[in-house]
Amino acid sequence: MDTKTGKPSTIDAYIAQFPPGVQATLNKIRAVIKETAPQAEERISYGMPGFYQKGMLVWFGGHKDFIGFYPTGEGMEAFKDQLTAYKTSKGAVQFPLDQPIPYDLIRKMVKYRLEANMRKK
Repeated sequence: MDTKTGKPSTIDAYIAQFPPGVQATLNKIRAVIKETAPQAEERISYGMPGFYQKGMLVWFGGHKDFIGFYPTGEGMEAFKDQLTAYKTSKGAVQFPLDQPIPYDLIRKMVKYRLEANMRKK
């Protein structure tokens, strides 16, 4: 925790503030992202875990009833047909905790964002 703000300053500290079941899901999402983008740097950004490689790739966050996944507007647009079962906004999707988390879809979205960032000059 950051001693000045009282907010988590690492992804481990962020995940530790949730109940054990949610921690397990957040750790699995973290592992999927790290496996898909092994060179990406972990950061806390906007108060959430995020991964950076040539720009931000994705963020994720725990909530009471869902996991928020934030692959940017570009990432959402690219996968909109695969996200119709979920509540979405321009840059985010909510994966309900009472349903299976679509880890393969998360993997595809991270790969897409990584490839998009690697094309940047």
